[in-house]
Amino acid sequence: MKDNFETVQGAGKFVDQEVTADGAERASVPLSHPRTLWFNTGTLCNITCANCYIESSPSNDALIYLTVAEVVAYLDEAAALNWPLAEVGFTGGEPFMNPAIIGMLREALSRGHEALVLSNAMQPMMRPHMQAGLRDLQGEYGDRLVLRLSLDHWDETVHDAERGAGAFARTIAGMEWLRDAGIRMAVAGRSLAGEAEAEARAGYARLFARHGFDIDAQDPGQTVLFPEMDETVPVPEITTACWDILGKSPDHVMCASSRMVVHRKGAERATVVSCTLLPYEEAFDLGPTLEGAQRDVWLNHPHCAKFCVLGGASCSG
Repeated sequence: MKDNFETVQGAGKFVDQEVTADGAERASVPLSHPRTLWFNTGTLCNITCANCYIESSPSNDALIYLTVAEVVAYLDEAAALNWPLAEVGFTGGEPFMNPAIIGMLREALSRGHEALVLSNAMQPMMRPHMQAGLRDLQGEYGDRLVLRLSLDHWDETVHDAERGAGAFARTIAGMEWLRDAGIRMAVAGRSLAGEAEAEARAGYARLFARHGFDIDAQDPGQTVLFPEMDETVPVPEITTACWDILGKSPDHVMCASSRMVVHRKGAERATVVSCTLLPYEEAFDLGPTLEGAQRDVWLNHPHCAKFCVLGGASCSG
């Protein structure tokens, strides 16, 4: 695996934490404004996608289900550290596979935070007790509850090529239920090669209008278009000089504003990682506490370059 990685990325790239392959100082990012705390509810999912960055599936339990008690402990610690959290995010796998998801959402919302759930809006969400729980939360907390639904493309055929036959129709059905329940929605799509962003957003706009979804296709916060995360495509390393060259600031990178809690199978307790995209990478494991996870993050992975710095993407709203 390592040999193949070096063949694709180039020998010596993404190896040394502090120095790039050509000897330049690697860029790092401080946690300057912790506004989003993510919880990975577990890697189990009801479907298997062709290019899932976390390899979620009906059988992958590499990250086990988080509990309400774990969420409470980390939210308490964030409050004790005076983190100015605006948003608490829940991702997976499929969060609605976790039977405790409604309780977790209630903990986040009851503290005044906005709660964001990344979901495919399929069968796990559509179970009667999940629907009842979502209705109750919407009734109590209104638009502070947001579900961001995975629609890889506005075209059914393209979407189903990634997620399986019939996936598009099942997600649309779930979104129609959310629409009728008055639950706030956003969409996560993918930037595909050969399709201009304007073309993609126009396609989503037509889809939203057709189904009466109150989602703005032109707003990057409501319709998020993520770049593909293919480690077989070579990307440049990010040096300290890149900030001025690109006209960007470390404050704009995702790990400047967020951390994620995961619980790995076999581990005694949950741990904190720097990024939603790298839950398995040992180098990005910052330890079991938020206090310890406040240290700088070295941008020593292709995802750091392609997804966050060059792609300009963020998982938060």
